[in-house]
Amino acid sequence: MPQNSSNAAISSDQISRYQDQFNQRKDAQVIERALTHQGILATSADYASDTDMSPVFSIDLDTGKVANQKQSGRCWMFAALNTMRHHLADLFKLSDFELSQNYTFFWDKFEKANYFYQNVLNTADQPLDSRKVAFLMTTPQQDGGQWDMLCAIIEKYGIVPKSVMPETYSSSKSADLNKVLNKKLRKDAVTLRKLSAENASDADIAAARDTMLGEVYNILCYTLGEPTQTFDFEYRDDDHNYHLDKDLTPKSFYDKYVGWNLDDYVSVINAPTADKPYNKTYTVEMLGNVLGGREVKHLNLTMADFKALAIKQLQDGQSVWFGCDVGQSSDRQKGIMDLNAYNKNELLGTDLTMTKAERLDYAESLMTHAMVLTGVDLVDGKPTKWKVENSWGDKVGTKGFFVMSDRWMDEFCYQVVVNKKYLSDDLLKAQAEEPTVLLPWDPMGALAAN
Repeated sequence: MPQNSSNAAISSDQISRYQDQFNQRKDAQVIERALTHQGILATSADYASDTDMSPVFSIDLDTGKVANQKQSGRCWMFAALNTMRHHLADLFKLSDFELSQNYTFFWDKFEKANYFYQNVLNTADQPLDSRKVAFLMTTPQQDGGQWDMLCAIIEKYGIVPKSVMPETYSSSKSADLNKVLNKKLRKDAVTLRKLSAENASDADIAAARDTMLGEVYNILCYTLGEPTQTFDFEYRDDDHNYHLDKDLTPKSFYDKYVGWNLDDYVSVINAPTADKPYNKTYTVEMLGNVLGGREVKHLNLTMADFKALAIKQLQDGQSVWFGCDVGQSSDRQKGIMDLNAYNKNELLGTDLTMTKAERLDYAESLMTHAMVLTGVDLVDGKPTKWKVENSWGDKVGTKGFFVMSDRWMDEFCYQVVVNKKYLSDDLLKAQAEEPTVLLPWDPMGALAAN
């Protein structure tokens, strides 16, 4: 039975008791002075983790300089393109090369608008205060995404070098563009719901939607530049040899210079919640970007299997896309992600500990950021720490690279993408199964956007 609200009101006696308890702490005033001047993080920082997280690894891939997503939520896109860039750089001796994040950003925004329109029409018979409609209208589109969503873009539109479609103001600082796009999409949702309510013909709805998409396309061209259709690829490799490859398309460039079969790369998650049994696959309702394209699909595995697959791929010399909750127990400036980075429990005299499953179930944690695993330190065959390539530029961490403790990975990593050749026969069979459809707000539907 719910507690009677009149009995649950805070009394003056309670406040007096709490004050007495606070004053009885001998260190209360010391802690108060420290926290009021320095804040929780600086005061609780445990510098012992600095030595534990030294950036030395038994497996350490040379991946060149880090990229910088600047003031945009494209981490998932940067991380995925970086894994492809690493491969391309090794093959063609292009250590400082980057793929165009602006090109894939353009098409992702465009496709997300169409995806939103479809979801609006699919839910047009539901009231505005239904949870699904409210979910759609809260954020019609955003910068964030997942691995499968970038695969859907590449499979349809290909990729290009950054030199062919470089960054613009709005790609590097996307807040204003997102506000405009979301305003437009909400306005278009009004029109589409009205047309549906009036039983407009499919042809009339399609015509209205076509006009809307044309307007979105124009906005994207104005802010991000017109998307490249054909181009020449001119470069000097690391040996200073000159190369010119003419009349390429984005798809022919991808086929020639990356050439991965993206179907070979699968998403593996670790979600130890009761609603997601291990060795089963999952997708998320209303999550995606390209209608008719690749769907988001996750294979849920134990953390032991999750890490073993990542290690196998690193041992073969290939970096690993991964998603995590980067804001948890991490020092951005030092580039350290470690459970011992801060000791808030001891400082504040409380227990903030939750299990990984509890954090997911109670909205304390979800995937917020995607990066790339480029190394691991194995001691007696077991991982102790991981090397991480971030996309926040070279002014943080060790020239942009972070160190993640293995215990931090256990608690706050949720997704890796690996070549399915590393999966056992049983896991391959499990991955091929039809996925269970999760609700739109499930934490495994979170978009990496930091």
